[in-house]
Amino acid sequence: MSEDRMGRADATTAALEELTPRQIVAELDHYIVGQAAAKRAVAIALRNRYRRSRLDEAMRDEVIPKNILMIGPTGVGKTEIARRIARLVKAPFIKVEASKFTEVGYVGRDVDSIIRDLAQTSVRMVETERMDAVKERAEELAVERVADLLLRPKSAGNGAGAGAAGNPWDAAFGQVGQMIGRITPRGVEGPPPPPQPTAASPEERDRREALRKRVASGELDAETVEVEMEAPAAAPAFIGGAGMEEMMMNVQDALGGMLQKPKKRRKMTVKEARATLAGQEARKLVEAEDVSAEAVSRVEQHGIVFLDEVDKIAGRSEGHGPDVSRGGVQRDLLPLIEGTVVQTRQGPVRTDYILFIAAGAFHTNKPSDLIPELQGRLPLRVELEALGQGDFVRILTEPEGALVKQYIALLQTEGVELAFTEEGIGEVARVAAEANARMENIGARRLHTVMEHLLEEVSFAANEMDGVRVEVDGAFVRRRLDGVVTDADLSRYIL
Repeated sequence: MSEDRMGRADATTAALEELTPRQIVAELDHYIVGQAAAKRAVAIALRNRYRRSRLDEAMRDEVIPKNILMIGPTGVGKTEIARRIARLVKAPFIKVEASKFTEVGYVGRDVDSIIRDLAQTSVRMVETERMDAVKERAEELAVERVADLLLRPKSAGNGAGAGAAGNPWDAAFGQVGQMIGRITPRGVEGPPPPPQPTAASPEERDRREALRKRVASGELDAETVEVEMEAPAAAPAFIGGAGMEEMMMNVQDALGGMLQKPKKRRKMTVKEARATLAGQEARKLVEAEDVSAEAVSRVEQHGIVFLDEVDKIAGRSEGHGPDVSRGGVQRDLLPLIEGTVVQTRQGPVRTDYILFIAAGAFHTNKPSDLIPELQGRLPLRVELEALGQGDFVRILTEPEGALVKQYIALLQTEGVELAFTEEGIGEVARVAAEANARMENIGARRLHTVMEHLLEEVSFAANEMDGVRVEVDGAFVRRRLDGVVTDADLSRYIL
């Protein structure tokens, strides 16, 4: 791995440099209650990435991530831990369910699409960063373009291209026909040169400058202009098995350089036009090749794949029935985790140093039911604990985005003051814990169901309760929920 290739991921490496394992755990504690073992495991894995970046090139290539297998029931924080660490260090992240993939040869998604989707996520991250860096310049150019639109006569712009918003395939075939018509013995002729602009008079320049200042100040925000935009291309539908995605991707890339994207015209206010055109100008100022190169580097060096429901593909296939391909999916996943090269639109991506975090409940099977090779590539195993009533009390109140805080903020927008007492929060936690014990244990997700049912009447009539204070105490919770909890049949439908 060259120094230049490694250096392109400096933004993420810099974020890692500032975070020690203890600080990472502390950050996770702001959002996730408990699960200390899992938090420590991911914190060490992240810090090892920073340590690896400090090694000389020969040793760095030898150090591979220690992938993690999280074992625990649903709703205990497995996905949230993985998502939060990725956000913490600005790393490309993707969550996929292992059960959605099928063995090569069956109809369904192939596992390579995981890396292609991860690369696309990385492109969006890098593109956003680059566009933010040129935001001021893009806004200046957008003001210039809006001024030009306002100066243009009202009848202008209704000619060529105005009908391109129709069938995109008609536009595409028309462009192919035009290109064939320009074929000569020396190749394909380029488009005709654009007409040269005539020099503006001093009066016109002064008028344009005055208009530009009015646009920049927001004075003309309510005026209407017509903006030319790229029409969204409809993805062609096709039926096929594994491998078809890559073939279609290659065909689209090959045609992409030949066909211009169809245009459409849309009327909008000057304020909307400035935002739309600023986005267009920002994309023009960003080098697409640089974005792709950095995106690939970030995926290779800092990408995180959260592979959920891995227990659904555990076990040896018997050769028949609906789970015939689950052993094959494990074998297909193995090269990704071991290290291979996947072709993406951004170029080849090596998966050797991507961190894979697998997770599953393993209620009816166990990790040893995975094929031995896959077990060996998930060397770190952490067990997440089931959540009880005490954990639910903390989840309701402690995290930065705690449910109680969310509902207080939501109803405050309607002028309703929602006040939870300590007893009321304890009763909500008790009901959730009892519901999990009587039915399927879905962890903290049960709190969402309980809270929605608890506050249903208040939420429904909130717009009519401006200035009203609602106190959610123990009596309020018992009045709303005790009847549901004691009726076993009713609780299965409601909670």
